[in-house]
Amino acid sequence: MFQIKTFNQIASLGLDHFQHEKYEVASALQNPDALIVRSANLHQETLPLSVRAIARAGAGVNNVPLDDCTSKGIVVFNTPGANANAVKELVLCAMLLCSRGAIEGINHCRSLKDVSNDQMGATLEAAKKQFKGKEISGKTLGVIGLGAIGANVANMGIDLGMKVVGYDPAISIDAAWRLSSKIEKMENLQSLMSRCDYITLHVPAIEATRHMIDQNALSHLKPGASLLNFARGEIVDSQAVIAALDSQNLKRYATDFPTQAMISREDVLPMPHLGASTGEAEDNCAIMACKQLIDFLENGNITNSVNFPPTSFERSTPYRVTFVNDNVPGVLGHVLSILAEMNVNVVDMMNKSRNNIAYNIIDLECAASEQLLASISEIEHVISVRSLT
Repeated sequence: MFQIKTFNQIASLGLDHFQHEKYEVASALQNPDALIVRSANLHQETLPLSVRAIARAGAGVNNVPLDDCTSKGIVVFNTPGANANAVKELVLCAMLLCSRGAIEGINHCRSLKDVSNDQMGATLEAAKKQFKGKEISGKTLGVIGLGAIGANVANMGIDLGMKVVGYDPAISIDAAWRLSSKIEKMENLQSLMSRCDYITLHVPAIEATRHMIDQNALSHLKPGASLLNFARGEIVDSQAVIAALDSQNLKRYATDFPTQAMISREDVLPMPHLGASTGEAEDNCAIMACKQLIDFLENGNITNSVNFPPTSFERSTPYRVTFVNDNVPGVLGHVLSILAEMNVNVVDMMNKSRNNIAYNIIDLECAASEQLLASISEIEHVISVRSLT
């Protein structure tokens, strides 16, 4: 029986995929095979030696010690796209709030406590001109990062009658297929910043994107533009954003990651990390995370890992062995030699690598013996080995 340790409250629609006869799921397990987490900080946890995989029910993995996991052969999964619709809808909400004076109008109405019902209509009519806004149709939306969420946002902009430009130097072929042909690709960040009325960020928080939106990037802003950040706080230089707001070159800043200096500003729309905070998104993330763990634990398949290569194929026999090794020459050959010496036939196999790690799936004609598994585990550079029957 596999043991799954949960952190945070994981949606039951996801956990229900773990069959009771095969899985024990609880938050207090001492030697789990896998962990599933939302926002808990695993950097502060000691990972048991039994852990083979960690699933993050969400896109970002800042709360997972990736380097440590990789060195120990622990596969880390995330759930890209599962919360894409939730974030897309909040981006739309933020664009409208940046454009229409809705918040200011609401606050004004709530201040009219002493106005009688007879006077209310005339009072509101006299005040409404100060909250006049602009329509987003016909404006230019710039999308930085065109993964699952960015592509959804870009296509939404087209549907709303906006002109949409995108920038993503690392765009994948799959992501490109998701984009409308009407979206114009920009060659650099500066060109995008100079053309757009609205700029929305959808890149991961990695070293290459830290303070991507800095003083230099903001100096190319189209005057009066609005900036939206529902990705990660580290992507923007907060002090540079405040300076751009002070100069009024940046009109509004909507963010899920406000700083203390931002929360009382009227030109900032601060939100408490609401991007993926919907019941539907939590369900979708949990379902995807749990399915990925099940396929890995039962079949060794890897889909949507942030530290291991995608490695997946249908079983050709009931007898499967997987192993993780340092990505150096000769390891797979050594394993195949041991199989030959023990007269164990290989029916099918797959070997993939990613940076310093390699992962292997081998389907055998017969079950792997304990002696075979021990011999493979003793090979230099082999990190872990499993038999899946």
